Amino acid sequence: MLRQLIAFEEKRRLSRDTNRKVLPFEWGLEFLGLRDGHGNPRQTLEAYVDRAMKNSDEFFRHTSPSQYSFDGFHLRFPSQVETPSLENNTVHARYFPATYGSKHPRLRPAVIVMPQWNGDIQAHVALSKLFARFGISALRLSLPYHDWRKPAELERSDYMVCSNVGRTLQASLQAILDVRRAADWLQQQGYNRLAVMGTSIGSSVAFLTFAHDARFDAAIFNHGSSYFGDVVWTGITTQHVRKGLETELTQEELRRFWSPISPFPFIQKLKTNPRKMLLISAKYDLSFLPEFSADVFREYHAHKIPVEIQLMPCGHYTLGEFPFSWFIAARMIRFLRKSLLSGPAA
Repeated sequence: MLRQLIAFEEKRRLSRDTNRKVLPFEWGLEFLGLRDGHGNPRQTLEAYVDRAMKNSDEFFRHTSPSQYSFDGFHLRFPSQVETPSLENNTVHARYFPATYGSKHPRLRPAVIVMPQWNGDIQAHVALSKLFARFGISALRLSLPYHDWRKPAELERSDYMVCSNVGRTLQASLQAILDVRRAADWLQQQGYNRLAVMGTSIGSSVAFLTFAHDARFDAAIFNHGSSYFGDVVWTGITTQHVRKGLETELTQEELRRFWSPISPFPFIQKLKTNPRKMLLISAKYDLSFLPEFSADVFREYHAHKIPVEIQLMPCGHYTLGEFPFSWFIAARMIRFLRKSLLSGPAA
């Protein structure tokens, strides 16, 4: 009975957005700095994916910007990735300092917060303020093509996840490098305990950042799943994206092409440096199907990687609503305080 009620509510909330557009399929090799000199974009993209998967540390390597702009609340800095959309090339973040100090003066914790795909300008601001209220400074980061970074021609943040294969790859890569630059700024401010938290696509970005950046002591993955391509292909939220993609690709091809921006292939990287992780999943999720989350759980267990798992009796959208949202917010706060406010300072 509960499953049917949640499914009805999930579909009702999905139907409120009437501006989803099916965009034409594009390989988008130019977004990856690639040229297809042989008329075989599949082969060109396959070689790119092979290089990324064989040396992901190099693929996700970041550099620090020469300058940050900060007015006490709003942080801006240039993205490491330049895109044709000029608005998208400046990263925006809002800073919420902790409202009281830690019992351990040498511990200065902070968390970088990333909302869900198409979250509005206020998404996760209340959550960031809650973290700050309970002693964890928060930096709420705007994802590529969101908020101030959204080009004028877009109603939705379509370029972050779209039927342009290369642009979607570039957007997630850009987000990960943006997070790492944001971490540089936090360290410059004296923060020595760092965490990253993301919801939905923000969860994928958070995981890939965490797996490739040992500076982060803890992470929260709100809606965890395995392969980026499988989520887009099967989830109700992204069916308009699939319609553009399936004119040229199969689900298996998409899984492969978007594997560099998928959590599953990199879970085993965490074996060498296990840290605190909280993975949240919704039992009746129609956007991130539960079987994909179950694959992730099994992979953690197979490699004996410690992770806290919170399975909620709701769906993708309903997790953000009372009473589920209140429970999860409290769970996140407890997790971050336990993970970042105990032990010696780094």
